[in-house]
Amino acid sequence: MKGWFHEKSLAIWSSVSTGIFLIGYNIGTGSITAMASAGAEYGMSLTWALLLSCLFTYSLMIAFSRYTMVTGQTVLHGFRTHFGAPVTLFILVSLLSAEVMSSMGLMGVAAEVIGEWSRPLTADGEGFNQLGVALFFAVLLGFVCWQGKQSVFEKVLSLFVFIMGLSFLATLFVVTPSPEVILRGLKPSIPDHGNALMVVSSMVGTTMGAILFVVRSILVADKGWTMADMRMQKRDAAVSVIMMFVLSFAIMACAAGAMPGEKIENAIQMVKLIEPLAGRIASAVFVGGIVAAALSSLFPILLLAPWLIADYQGKKCDMTSTQTRLLILAGLLCSLAVPLFGGRPVRVMIASQTLAVIATPLVVLFMTILLNRRRIMHENRPKIWQNGIYVLVFLFSAMMAVFGIAAIGQNI
Repeated sequence: MKGWFHEKSLAIWSSVSTGIFLIGYNIGTGSITAMASAGAEYGMSLTWALLLSCLFTYSLMIAFSRYTMVTGQTVLHGFRTHFGAPVTLFILVSLLSAEVMSSMGLMGVAAEVIGEWSRPLTADGEGFNQLGVALFFAVLLGFVCWQGKQSVFEKVLSLFVFIMGLSFLATLFVVTPSPEVILRGLKPSIPDHGNALMVVSSMVGTTMGAILFVVRSILVADKGWTMADMRMQKRDAAVSVIMMFVLSFAIMACAAGAMPGEKIENAIQMVKLIEPLAGRIASAVFVGGIVAAALSSLFPILLLAPWLIADYQGKKCDMTSTQTRLLILAGLLCSLAVPLFGGRPVRVMIASQTLAVIATPLVVLFMTILLNRRRIMHENRPKIWQNGIYVLVFLFSAMMAVFGIAAIGQNI
């Protein structure tokens, strides 16, 4: 009986582990800031936008997985085969550039938040040394990456996701808004004050980055899933998206309950606002969630360079090779840039999000074209309503790209 239960647990874990991996990547400090900003400025009135973005994300996860399960090709290799090397190389460089800058911002935010929260714990009131904190995290992540085992990666990331989820949900119970306010937020509406349209755009944009779907394809290929595993793949995607919604919803609700009317621009501001209202312990729990979110995003980012390069080349990535370990080391060194040389992590995060969003419409367009080619997908081509969703996502992501380009001159 014990052996049966163990085998059953491993089977369930295997069927949802890729989805949990994507949760860790997707719910980072950028998502936290976007959701907290929405909750603080507009209460729960934009819950519908979060729900819509998660539904879009689920549809695209299924679409990109379907392509890999039918063809056996990962996304970038498929793009290179059917659309040529130059445009695929542009997508690769865009994604890698965005992730390098994102790693700088994530490590900077983690070190900055811990430094701010720890001020009362140090004699000089300056808090823990941010470079020392960043070095500690870099060594920890480097050690995990050095193991080179996918099973280890998934377990470590699951731990980060568990800590993050527990932290935000625990904080939610302390500062939760009323059920009536939450239910009203499910009704689609755009507030007529502030910059609600941009807030909605950022909420959806942080949930639907192109890199999420490229990585999804890599993970599905690594699992060896085929169309016979479609039911398992859909369950994995559903678990991932549902948890993304729950965690994002918890962050929004925390901000709505503890920071009403505030304009949230960074993680430190959230820590300063939540402590007087919810107490030191709740603030510590919230800080733990922010740090876990930063690390859960930073960890897979370190793996992206070797994964994406192998994807582009159509090869299976060897996580123990010298090239892979050198790429991870380079990523770790880049992540120390903000703590070492200074700068504002939030502005670095803005730059990374801008670069990432530029590639998204192109990735969605190319995948839609491939999914509709009979000689590639055969009887597995999308239905009319599915193509309708892909068109909506493409149009929205193209609009976000325009906003992102405009943001370069305004915020960087």
